[in-house]
Amino acid sequence: MVRARSEERRADILRAALEVIAERGYRGATLGSVAERVGLTQQGLLHYYPTKEALLVAVLEERDRWDTSGGRDREGWRLDLLESLVEYNAMRPGIVQTFSALLGESVTDGHPAREFFTERYTQVRANMADVLRLEFGERLPGGLTPERAAPLLTAVMDGLQYQWLLDPASVDMPGAFRDFLRLLSGSGDRG
Repeated sequence: MVRARSEERRADILRAALEVIAERGYRGATLGSVAERVGLTQQGLLHYYPTKEALLVAVLEERDRWDTSGGRDREGWRLDLLESLVEYNAMRPGIVQTFSALLGESVTDGHPAREFFTERYTQVRANMADVLRLEFGERLPGGLTPERAAPLLTAVMDGLQYQWLLDPASVDMPGAFRDFLRLLSGSGDRG
């Protein structure tokens, strides 16, 4: 019972941290503002997450867990599941905004999420190469290998998120991603 309450409290803290970071950015978010949002003192919050950096990494890991929930692990992705992920992201702008803000901030030297994102992108590119290999074999219709196309696929997914966040009325993120998949496949048969 105590463990369940502790896990529930951790989940509440992560949700609050996502909200605060989305509103203020990582640098503008304080442990005190997160603690206040969940009805804790800052000292109480430190019981669950001993540093702001530990909380940030937990937020990023939780976001990735949400993306791989439903029995899909990263090794089980297919192009149609990537389409579903893009559609899912279009329904949760706050999460996408938080991720994008943290990603943008993480390129600066000394940012606590830099290592997380560097490792994450190494893994994502490898996973995207596997997805492309499963779909197309060792060469895509345009002649690229899955390893050469994987950074492009990743860049399109993340770049569309930024464009959509800035102008959601003009950017159909799921539709644009489907269009990109048609370009990858060299055909017009995808939805």
